[in-house]
Amino acid sequence: MQNKPQEETEEERKPRIKPIIEAADSLSLGISMVVAVLMGVGIGWLLKRWTDIAWLFWVGVFIGIAAAILNVYKAYSKQYKEFEELAKEPRYAIKKQIDDEDDEDYGEKSY
Repeated sequence: MQNKPQEETEEERKPRIKPIIEAADSLSLGISMVVAVLMGVGIGWLLKRWTDIAWLFWVGVFIGIAAAILNVYKAYSKQYKEFEELAKEPRYAIKKQIDDEDDEDYGEKSY
């Protein structure tokens, strides 16, 4: 059996949780959308059953869909804020590089 260096075994033991958290965050958005719609349908069904007014079911469905859209908007806002913070980092900033030699090409030409 080969002995591995100590550094490799420590590297293997480190938890690699960041990708799992990012995947769960994306998954939780989908789950929250489904749950919001199902809760709205449930609320609408209960309202319809208690009051015998058929259109209250559709009010519940609309509330569920609105909650799902709100969840998507909140997730988008969170991602946009993270993007803005990332764009402020110097290593990702887009730098304008203007060379003086290039400026001469756009000036007046004398023949």
